[in-house]
Amino acid sequence: MDAPVISLRTYVLIDALQPQLASYMATVSQGFLPKPGDSCLWLEVEPGMAIHRLTDIALKAAPVHLGSQVVERSFGSMNIHHRDQASVQEASDVVLRWMGADVASRKICRVAWHETIRGINADHAVLINRQNRKGSMVLAGESIFILETEPAGYITYAANEAEKASNITLCEAHAVGAFGRLTLAGREGDIDAAARAAMDAVERLNRNAS
Repeated sequence: MDAPVISLRTYVLIDALQPQLASYMATVSQGFLPKPGDSCLWLEVEPGMAIHRLTDIALKAAPVHLGSQVVERSFGSMNIHHRDQASVQEASDVVLRWMGADVASRKICRVAWHETIRGINADHAVLINRQNRKGSMVLAGESIFILETEPAGYITYAANEAEKASNITLCEAHAVGAFGRLTLAGREGDIDAAARAAMDAVERLNRNAS
């Protein structure tokens, strides 16, 4: 029986993980913990079980660390990271060559929802904090920016670029499942800058996708 075709859903190379995103990823990491400044690849494919073969190829191609691997009903994802950006790039290139794919074949990032909410109510902040226990907390009176993407993995890039651009608090960067979800909190001006950076990041990804 012929092997199923592997579809590239998410392919994101991050040059240097920002401190909050690296720490957030470490709270959900099943493997080697990422550190601020590490280069990182986030990869998601369909069917899900194919991620095992791709993980094996990546880890044998270069001295990178496996941060996480998730196999869902339909999709499989992994992230690899290393301080040496060239090592992550080499592992990424080998995986793409094995798949017969390139960056342009990744799935377009669809923004399902984005919104800025200003001066958040205390009750609302408490509920967000109870739901998002892996990140930092929203404080009453702050503004928040929320973003939902499909595929989920693109949220990592949007979160990293937002953190680079502005002094915000990362509350959630959920990057597995049907949709990715990002929640940022901070002062109004900082949130506006972070929101622009996150949306610009999504647009850059789509310019290089088919």
